[in-house]
Amino acid sequence: MKVAGFAGFSGSGKTTLIEQLIPALRRQGLRVSVVKHAHHRFDIDHPGKDTYRHREAGAFEVVAASDRRLALMREFEQATTLSVHQLLAELCQDVDWVLVEGFKGSDLPKIEVWRPPHPGEPGAPGRKPEPVRYPGDDCVVAVATNAAHSLPVPTTLPVLDLDAPDQVAGWLIRQGQRFGYDRPLHGGRLRCAPQ
Repeated sequence: MKVAGFAGFSGSGKTTLIEQLIPALRRQGLRVSVVKHAHHRFDIDHPGKDTYRHREAGAFEVVAASDRRLALMREFEQATTLSVHQLLAELCQDVDWVLVEGFKGSDLPKIEVWRPPHPGEPGAPGRKPEPVRYPGDDCVVAVATNAAHSLPVPTTLPVLDLDAPDQVAGWLIRQGQRFGYDRPLHGGRLRCAPQ
């Protein structure tokens, strides 16, 4: 399994890049999974559905499966912060690539996604570009941007074209060895908290 993180401020283009990388990697015959950090309360279930009713009744976990899809929903009784390694442990072991969105402070090798504010964005005129992580984060192994000439800090890291996902996918594949992930080294499966 190879794991690549994607870090950047909200609106930098992380989700769009990952969304484009998935089919680019799939075209190479690779299986791709995604781990996404959610900052806010979120729900993939819908009121009135059986799984929602089971959760509302107090189920700690609900697994829904069909012949095409499986979803696991786990309700934590207390606010719980999971590490990216705990989330990676939940994935199928035979996946080729895992693209991780968020978890910018993790120890995973990551691509920083950066772009300057677009002129049409609220507050863009006169707004300073967001700061970058790469000068102080040894885990950043490349920068993906659509404005290499505007990077706020010069870098010797590879600079990838944010608007060329096939090229970014090719770079990931060529650099695959640096993204190798060893599960035993990073811990096992998530243990359920005692009640």
